[in-house]
Amino acid sequence: MDLIRQPHKGVHLEEWLCEFIGTFILIAGGLSAVFFDFSPELPMSHIVASHSLRLLITGLIFAGFGSLVAVTPIGKLSGAHLNPSVTLGFWLKRYIHTIDAIAYIIAQAGGAITASVFLKFMWGNLAKPFNYGITQPAHGLPAWQAMLIEMLMTSILVTTILWFLAHQKLSQFTPLAVWIVVALLVWQGAPYTGASLNPARSLGPAVISHDYTNIWVYFIGPPLGAVVAVAAFVVHSPKRLLTSAKMFHDPKYRSILAGTLPSRSVD
Repeated sequence: MDLIRQPHKGVHLEEWLCEFIGTFILIAGGLSAVFFDFSPELPMSHIVASHSLRLLITGLIFAGFGSLVAVTPIGKLSGAHLNPSVTLGFWLKRYIHTIDAIAYIIAQAGGAITASVFLKFMWGNLAKPFNYGITQPAHGLPAWQAMLIEMLMTSILVTTILWFLAHQKLSQFTPLAVWIVVALLVWQGAPYTGASLNPARSLGPAVISHDYTNIWVYFIGPPLGAVVAVAAFVVHSPKRLLTSAKMFHDPKYRSILAGTLPSRSVD
């Protein structure tokens, strides 16, 4: 069975810019939540004494920015992947053209780095104790184990996205599902790996702090998780199509991505 709409080949600067802006919002907002919730110089650490509860709150805020972007005009146009691993998953499923997949990943990396520069000036010394939001394996945890944890968590995320987008009645709730799943993964996974799930999220702070120690964990683990999720989905449901490769599909917006739901034609 053919897809009703194939990925569109061409130069799509608007979508690429939306991925840049969306990733900037995700990283700037999410890491601001980290600094605010865990800085001993700010009231949150005193108001909420429980470290675990603050992790959950941070996860809800961090993931919330991504889900909010998905339902804005920015996300409705590009699809709000905001994560190279998510884009990789859609590319493996052939729901995004190779040119767009590469451009999306570059835009996501650029958005994350720009957000990290912004945060360095915005938060100043308050962000220094966190090394500007860098992700590292927990003390004593071997890097290869951290990589496997990142792979597992990202596979859960991508599986959730694919499952919801594969069912028309559920697809509109994809941002909500992603919000809950990522928040829970951050809550449980951050003490071990920082719960990156996103190579761009780890790249930005690493560039700003000039610390690339164990960066390979976050460049290999999450993409491998996407590969595992797609492989499992294909094995389990080889003929099932995705309604869209967007986190939130609005037919009023054009779509350069593949899917079965109608959308405005690409000029």
